[in-house]
Amino acid sequence: MKATVNKPQTLLEFLLEQYPDSPRTRIKKLLQSGTVKINNKPTTLHSYSLKSGDSVDFGMKTGVATKASLPYPVLYDDQEVIVIDKPAGIATSSVDGSANIQWTISEYLKDKSKGSVRTYVVHRLDKEVSGVLILAKSEKAMDAIKDRWDETEKHYYALVEGSPENPEGTVTSWLTEDHTQKMHSGKETPNAKLSITHYSTIRNVDDNTLLDVKTDTGRKNQIRVHMSDIGCPIVGDWKYGASKEFIRRIRLHAYSISFPHPVTGKLVTVESPMPKGFLSLKARDEDYK
Repeated sequence: MKATVNKPQTLLEFLLEQYPDSPRTRIKKLLQSGTVKINNKPTTLHSYSLKSGDSVDFGMKTGVATKASLPYPVLYDDQEVIVIDKPAGIATSSVDGSANIQWTISEYLKDKSKGSVRTYVVHRLDKEVSGVLILAKSEKAMDAIKDRWDETEKHYYALVEGSPENPEGTVTSWLTEDHTQKMHSGKETPNAKLSITHYSTIRNVDDNTLLDVKTDTGRKNQIRVHMSDIGCPIVGDWKYGASKEFIRRIRLHAYSISFPHPVTGKLVTVESPMPKGFLSLKARDEDYK
C-alpha cells in the first residue's frame, strides 16, 4: 500500500493514523520488519520526520510476522529447521536492532509456538544476496548442522560482467578484512582465512555471463571477491569493481543447498527459483533498496 503524506509528522504517527485499531507495539513490529519505505528507501526509524509530499510504502498484512504468515516464502519447515527464500536487501541478523531475517522468523515462531521456539543462525547470506537460508529452531539443531557443515553443498547463480578467461575453474585465496569491512585476497597470514570457490559457465547473457558457483568455504563476501579476482565482478557489485553506471541489485542468488538433517542425518536438498528480472538489465537505475 502506498500513501502520500499531507502534513509534517513522525513516521510512527503516520502509521498509527493508517491503523487506528492496531496497538503501538504491532506498528513498531511493522517498522522492524524492514518493509516500510519512504520515497522508495526502507527505514526502521519510528521517529523519522515526514514532510508533505513524501511517499510511504507500507503494508501490515505482509510486513509483520503473524501466526498465519511470513513475509518470506518458506521452502522447508519441520520441528528442527526452517528454510526460507531470503530477499535481497535485508540482513540475515543484526546486532544494532535494524531489520533482519532472524528477528522476523523468531517473532513468527514465537507466535506459532506460544513462546517456546526461537531461531538460531546456521549460516549467513550477505545483505545484498538472495536465496536459500537455513535457520535452526534450537541450539542443539544449529550445532548438529554446523558440526557436519563440510558435508553441506551450496550453489549460487552469479551474473558477472564479461566472460571468465576459462569457462570453468576454481579460485583459491586467503581473505582478510580491512578497516572499511572490505575483503581482500592475499597471501597466507595469521589473520587470513582460506577460501575456495568453484565456478562453471551456464550461458552468456549479452555482454555478461551467468555462472553456477559452488563454495567449499563460507567466508564473508567470498564469491564477490573471487569473481572480481578473475576479472568478472558480479553485476551491480560496486564494492568489488562492478560498473557504477546504474544502480542495480547485486546479481548473486543462493539457489540450492543440501545439508544433513540435524536429527535423521538424511540429506535435505532445498532449492529457490531464480528471482524475477535477475537476467534483465535495462539502461536505467533499478528501484532497489
